[in-house]
Amino acid sequence: MTDVLERQNQPAVRRNPLRFLVWAAVAGLLIFLAWGLTIAFQTQPTDGKAPDFTIETYDGQTLTLSELEGQVVVLNFWASWCAPCSVEAPELEAAWQRYKDDGVVFIGIGYVDSKEKAEAFIAEHGLTYPNGDDLGSHISDDYAIRGVPETFVINTEGEVAFFAARPVTFEELVAEIEAARSVEATR
Repeated sequence: MTDVLERQNQPAVRRNPLRFLVWAAVAGLLIFLAWGLTIAFQTQPTDGKAPDFTIETYDGQTLTLSELEGQVVVLNFWASWCAPCSVEAPELEAAWQRYKDDGVVFIGIGYVDSKEKAEAFIAEHGLTYPNGDDLGSHISDDYAIRGVPETFVINTEGEVAFFAARPVTFEELVAEIEAARSVEATR
């Protein structure tokens, strides 16, 4: 009986809604930071199956990577505001001209750029291979792009055969394309 009387005389424990909101905010912040760290430590694919994607090019084509299996694909992430991309653009175009009729596909992906500036960049550098933008950064996220330029060479089996997080040269592209083509010859 005294226990009941003692409990009745004690003040009721009140739940503070502000304390709950603070703890919920802290938990949300921790989840956000953990997600951010996971993304930050994700690395670009350097081997294995290349992430599939579909892109609409600036001239209205739709390209899907998985539909290009059996061909070597050179995938280049670039931006109009990127000075090294301007240096690299003629190298890519020269390699495209060499291989465009020989079972090699080049795809340029405009990274965090406006359509107008991207199209002006393409015209300025005389790029004739297919280019499109990555609206929503879905392709860039799948390839864990950290900056531009970044180039991937994907072999005839749809696997990443080469990756460079810097401008590439014509000679380097030729060597990597030939190596990626040799995968088909050895199978």
